[in-house]
Amino acid sequence: MADAPLTVRVWGEFACFTRPEMKVERVSYPVMTPSAARGILEAIFWKPEFSWRVESISILKPICYFSILRNEINERQSYRVAQSWAENGGCYLADHPRSRAQRHTLALRDVDYLITAQIVLLSHATDDPAKYRDQFRRRVRDGRCFATPYLGCREFAAAFGAPDGSERPIDLSEDFGPMLLDLDYAPDRSGRGVPRFFNARIARGVLRVPSPDGNGGSDAA
Repeated sequence: MADAPLTVRVWGEFACFTRPEMKVERVSYPVMTPSAARGILEAIFWKPEFSWRVESISILKPICYFSILRNEINERQSYRVAQSWAENGGCYLADHPRSRAQRHTLALRDVDYLITAQIVLLSHATDDPAKYRDQFRRRVRDGRCFATPYLGCREFAAAFGAPDGSERPIDLSEDFGPMLLDLDYAPDRSGRGVPRFFNARIARGVLRVPSPDGNGGSDAA
């Protein structure tokens, strides 16, 4: 396991980190979730030799909500269904009145975060973790990524860069209740997963993220 954390600044005009208990209308958590932060890190730099463990997320701008209405489809599409259309005929018409619905989204506006995370080597890794840390720093410095990182929803693209040291978290301490930490996927590769939650608490603008063994949670100052 690497012992030197890495920090990257991410920001964007819009963000939506959807609360899973909202079944119909999208409502964002007030702050980026650990899983969303890990997704951004993997979009910038991913290798099969390591995984990312997010340690903290610092909020650099005041939390500001806004609401929008979006057209969304009602049925979940899959590769298997599309394959059956190719073989047997058929299609999906997104503009059919029964196929779409207008749903409300309560999202975040003008967000700015610092993500602090560690590179955790997997059992088959042989290289020194410093190699991956250096590669990550170079990619952040040059603005390179494997895929465009996004802030919760794919249409909300995220910009990223190296912090300059002047960033300061906002003066906010508040309990946000249960927050999604991760999904424990079934070993049979069925895609089924069991969600894990933790009690999210912002202390002086910083969300501390628990480690897999339960240490270093968000209640830490």
